[in-house]
Amino acid sequence: MVLKDRLSQKPYYLNDVQIQWVKNTLSNMTQEEKIRQLFCMITYSDNEEYLKGMAEKGYGGLMCRPMSKKELINTATVLQKYSKIPFLIAANMEAGMNQTCTTGTYVGTQMSIGATGNTKYASELGRIIGEEASRLGLNWAFAPVIDIDYNWRNPITNTRTYGSDPKLVAQMGEEYVTALQKYDIAASIKHFPGDGVDERDQHLVTSINSLSKEDWMKTFGEAYKRSIDAGVLTVMIGHIMQPAWSKALNPELKDEEIMPATLSKELIMGLLRGKLNFNGTTVTDSSAMAGLGCAMARKDALPLCVAAGCDMILFTKNEEEDLKYITDGVEKGIITQERLNEAVTNILALKAALKLPEKKADGSIYPDLSEAEKVVGCKEHLRISKEIADNAITLVKEEKGVLPLSPEKYPRILVYGKENGMTADGFGTESKAGIFVDMLRKEGYQVDLYVPAPGFEGVVAPMADTTDKYDLLIYLANMATKSNQTTVRIEWAQPMGADCPIFIHEVPTIFISLENPYHLVDVPRIRTYINTYGSSQCVMETLIEKLQGKSEFKGKSPVDPFCNMWDTRLY
Repeated sequence: MVLKDRLSQKPYYLNDVQIQWVKNTLSNMTQEEKIRQLFCMITYSDNEEYLKGMAEKGYGGLMCRPMSKKELINTATVLQKYSKIPFLIAANMEAGMNQTCTTGTYVGTQMSIGATGNTKYASELGRIIGEEASRLGLNWAFAPVIDIDYNWRNPITNTRTYGSDPKLVAQMGEEYVTALQKYDIAASIKHFPGDGVDERDQHLVTSINSLSKEDWMKTFGEAYKRSIDAGVLTVMIGHIMQPAWSKALNPELKDEEIMPATLSKELIMGLLRGKLNFNGTTVTDSSAMAGLGCAMARKDALPLCVAAGCDMILFTKNEEEDLKYITDGVEKGIITQERLNEAVTNILALKAALKLPEKKADGSIYPDLSEAEKVVGCKEHLRISKEIADNAITLVKEEKGVLPLSPEKYPRILVYGKENGMTADGFGTESKAGIFVDMLRKEGYQVDLYVPAPGFEGVVAPMADTTDKYDLLIYLANMATKSNQTTVRIEWAQPMGADCPIFIHEVPTIFISLENPYHLVDVPRIRTYINTYGSSQCVMETLIEKLQGKSEFKGKSPVDPFCNMWDTRLY
């Protein structure tokens, strides 16, 4: 296809002036400048010396970790001021701007939106993120997640997905993409060819999407096709193998030659660009992940990523070393000049589609703190967050007569907190059990937080110490899935599972999971079980309302909370 025709079509839709900017910029770049455009770097702060260095070195983009509004605005301003070619400034924007801005709106996890059953909330998620991110100077969202959560044992997808219904995932992914990109922010659907089938984490191992090519096309393929047809600008490529499609597109492949998508020309060029007709920009998932490192030596893997069809590489492990690996790859012909120019063209076309050159020329590329203050975390956005929580929280199992709660019915409550102290992004979080206890006390309950007592078999506290002292037992689990773990299961206290739910026959017991919808596998005999799909203050306030009957439970689980186990369904 003629370059002008390709760039004027979906998803870039560039006009003649923008196409000329892409051509002129590319033709005036040195080989080193082209190679640096291939990298999307990272920052955890607005350190101006570091950011100015990133800009002057001419990298293509940079991802921001959580910062304040002021810090994010300063980050964007410095990058765009000192860069010769405008920067792509990215962040994870899956559940809201809170993952990027400390005062940004937490809208709701994708699974909570799936639990509402209403695709309008996926659109609202995209809209709110678009409004807030654009005011902060960001222009690239590593979202939405259109993985399908087929395997409850998967330690990374979980509440980051819209659920296990491929049609719902496809619809909600499309709604997010359409709403977000109206704000000149590129969406990046991820993680191609699709996570959620394997029970392993691509951060730690090259994982597998093991569906047949027919089943893949009806599920993950449909989700990608819907967003591609809607004009999604970018796709994030995962360190995930899809053996059925790899072999179908290259029957000569031996099993040991099957590569993760980031290293697979079959999957990027044959499946994504060929079968699904994607014409936008591709970026690897973090190149620091072991899922890439396990596949081959890094010196070989990085240039092969680009040769296979990845336009950008997300992060470096060692900046100087990784630049040399790519330079060597170009000089050895692993990355041909044609492929290098194609990748850089796709990066420049993305920047042109986001109107970054024009915005830099007229000054609108620089965010304004006063404008951000009006929008980021505003009341209207928080209202939508509350609405989603109200429609998402799900009563999975109910013992008749236990709900609703009141101080008269259950004056004395014991809360068991089961937490791993982390969020899905892997950052620390405060104890939600303590917050929950305080919220119950404000409602008039006498509440204790369980503390394991020392002892061993034969000398533990008598059962009556619990059965006679408390009217209700509540388990509050706050165990988020996160990178670099292999499982999210409950670990009970010593001795001999001292805090296991063994009083369910004597004392009414409720189990509430704030983050992981699959805990019934570890507490199958629990009779009243609730999933909230998130642990924000808004979610917890809504939970308290529902426990006390001030609001009905409206959510419908978008996954199988019974984990395909027969005993989890028992009363």
